[in-house]
Amino acid sequence: MSALKKLAGQTAIYGGSTIIGRLLNYLLVPLYTSEFAFTTSEYGSISILYSYVAFFMVFLLFGMETTFFRFVNKAEDKEKTFNQAFSIVLVVNAVILVTLIAFSQSIANWLDHPEFKLYVIWFAFILVFDATSSLLMARLRFLNQPKRFAFIQLSNIGTNILLNLLFIFFFLEDGADFRIGYVFLANLIASFVKPVLLYKDILKFKFTWDKVLVKTMVIFAIPLVLAGFAGIVNEVIDRVLLSKMLAGGPNGIEYAESQVGIYSANYKLSILITLFITAFRYAAEPFFFAQEKNQDKNKVYSKVMTYFVIVVTLIFLVISLNLSIFKWFIPNPAYWEGLRIVPILLMANVFLGIYYNQSIWYKLADKTKYGAYIAVGGALITLILNISLIPLIGYMGSAIATLTVYFSMMMASYYYGQKHYPIKYNLRKIGLYIISALVLFAISKLIIRDQITFAWPTFILNAILLLVFIGIILFIERPLQRLKKG
Repeated sequence: MSALKKLAGQTAIYGGSTIIGRLLNYLLVPLYTSEFAFTTSEYGSISILYSYVAFFMVFLLFGMETTFFRFVNKAEDKEKTFNQAFSIVLVVNAVILVTLIAFSQSIANWLDHPEFKLYVIWFAFILVFDATSSLLMARLRFLNQPKRFAFIQLSNIGTNILLNLLFIFFFLEDGADFRIGYVFLANLIASFVKPVLLYKDILKFKFTWDKVLVKTMVIFAIPLVLAGFAGIVNEVIDRVLLSKMLAGGPNGIEYAESQVGIYSANYKLSILITLFITAFRYAAEPFFFAQEKNQDKNKVYSKVMTYFVIVVTLIFLVISLNLSIFKWFIPNPAYWEGLRIVPILLMANVFLGIYYNQSIWYKLADKTKYGAYIAVGGALITLILNISLIPLIGYMGSAIATLTVYFSMMMASYYYGQKHYPIKYNLRKIGLYIISALVLFAISKLIIRDQITFAWPTFILNAILLLVFIGIILFIERPLQRLKKG
């Protein structure tokens, strides 16, 4: 249990700053979606551009975070290992930065917004600042410098939030050409904060190019890059396809971007689970690698999975049963038609979290190619389902595709994991918690047809259902008895 306590502590330290920062950033959504800020189509444009950014980020970081953690634990010269990983990232970033700037106008034209050339250039620098800083931040995690890590994370996000508030409240004008540009300008300035605060680490860096080490690292990283790219396809390609496919319809690009805006705003409500997953992954990856020599490592991995499922299913129920309250997170009623996709996306993220938890097996077994196979398979299913369903049911098709894909990836990872690096998870408990959450949600839906309008009887019934779920957890886990036993 001491190992689990250590993981919980690291999750609080490293993930805590990320969660706080993301939550603060998350609070920009009510601002963006308020009636005095951006229209649904403008918010759609913002979401689409950040979707493309996510694709490039995978290539710019080049899987070097995980590669660094994998190699540094085995290396005698740990400083050289970091310098080599950072050198690879710098070379990749230089190539992509020059390419994006050179073709900025062509990219803007392809986005159906020729006026976005300046934004493309800004995003090129945002990407480079973020990618290079990410590896430096990974080094801080390895060196166990949580206070500095948290300070830099929160400084970056705090700057972004303050600039957003300043620009939107004091500079945003109706009908002005630069409206969404303020969001990107704030991001650009905030992204520059990280390398500034990390300047001492940058000055210590020595460019290194050991051909043997480069080859070994790249071979390890390429499947991670493919898996990461495929993972981003699963996460954001729906917004890209919605914009492209609906723009070709009779309603045009403004309607398409409006639908993306509605979908993206409601997608944010499912991100509370993702926030927990992100914080968990910050601590879990180095923790899982450190447990590799522990004789009881499989028991530890199994317990971690069970507790993880308890948390994410509880989040699923809290939000799904209280949409009439959570809808005010998106204050403009123009977005509320999309609330019906929120429970679907929440459960999709439950499956995604389980998949991420399981995925440690192929990293520990040095079989990262399986991560690539699973993610690429998921990406193909994502493309097929979105292309098939979007013309029929719009963004609801994207939500269903997301749920289907993450469930499939979870099952595939479990199947191959049991063959190559078996971990005996407590499937009975995990299955019981997931099924119980779904059954309680279904009971609420059957009794209460209108989940969107707030009413006290509805709130009380859903609170009772939530307490039933908590009671199930307490009955099975019996935390008080375990505390008494010490």
